[in-house]
Amino acid sequence: MKLTGDWLRAGHVQAVLAMLSAGGYQALLVGGCVRNDAIGAPVSDIDIATDARPERVMELAKGAGLKFVPTGFEHGTITVIAEGHPHEITTFRRDVETHGRHATVAFSDDLVEDAARRDFTMNALYARADGEVLDPLGTGIADLRARHVRFVGDAQARIREDYLRILRFFRFTAWFGHDLDPEGLAACAANSAEIETLSRERLGAEMKKLLAAPDPAPAVAAMAQAGILMAVLPGADARALAPLIHLEDRPANPMRRLAVLGGVNVAHRLRLSKAEARQLARLREAMVSPERPEVLGYRLGGQEGADAFLLHHALIGQELPQNWKNRLCFGANQVFPVTGADLMPALQGPELGARLRQIEARWIASDFTLTRDELLA
Repeated sequence: MKLTGDWLRAGHVQAVLAMLSAGGYQALLVGGCVRNDAIGAPVSDIDIATDARPERVMELAKGAGLKFVPTGFEHGTITVIAEGHPHEITTFRRDVETHGRHATVAFSDDLVEDAARRDFTMNALYARADGEVLDPLGTGIADLRARHVRFVGDAQARIREDYLRILRFFRFTAWFGHDLDPEGLAACAANSAEIETLSRERLGAEMKKLLAAPDPAPAVAAMAQAGILMAVLPGADARALAPLIHLEDRPANPMRRLAVLGGVNVAHRLRLSKAEARQLARLREAMVSPERPEVLGYRLGGQEGADAFLLHHALIGQELPQNWKNRLCFGANQVFPVTGADLMPALQGPELGARLRQIEARWIASDFTLTRDELLA
């Protein structure tokens, strides 16, 4: 197998690889950039594995006139900046001891040892500067071609090294896999209670990445059956996710998909930002209301209004009506013609707010046709 993407021939990538090679060290692309190129997916992050120790990587970068940041020096990771692009260079490693998330590692000169500590076989693929792919474990290329997300070695052992790999298993299956690996699924289910040991930030990041997949419904359904979804989001229900994805005709929105899952204290459990939490709350409130699309457009705007309309129809299991997008767009462009100033000083405070809401309700009920003078009369 050989990589063919244009990114591999970019000057900054070749410059960093050449920097290591010129020093007499191995320079191998690894992980997501290799995996994605091999399946024709976009490549973003550039990770490089080497037998050079981190202090030597910094010396080589300095000698080549490249900026560097010791982003994970104790674990062997140096980020080298070339032409404005970051390249994460990590020394070959082997695990000495693992603690559920944090690992004690020792540097290694053995590529097989480095591959054996990675999570999935498709992530344990390396590539030389000319694009030739190396498969140290002998299973990564076959699994990638079969779109089979499989843990490296013993699934239980890999999960105990970092319990976040439970969610990563479902996320990678949603993005790159076909059927779920039975051994991996069983190992995830057996360790589901350990999800409570993970930070809310890590849970939130993984769930958003999972729900951004083109179709995460099968993976999330498997999570629910294995008891893992309940461990992440108590009270969540995955049954309406597949109908929602069937109705979707717009880019994936993790908040929209998270809204249909539901659950208790979701914003807190996943450490959502304030903006995400507000959006989730609006969608959860609007999706249970059988409002007309034009009203949702007026209340929430075009994007969130459409999300709420999709969510409601997914929940009730109905197809979308014709012309709903035009109606929603019409509502989103409406501007309430009455302001508080029109009612002052006769009304103040709570009475003013109540009267405005009453007038607005009349205006909406008229399909936005009543004029300002008609409403004030």
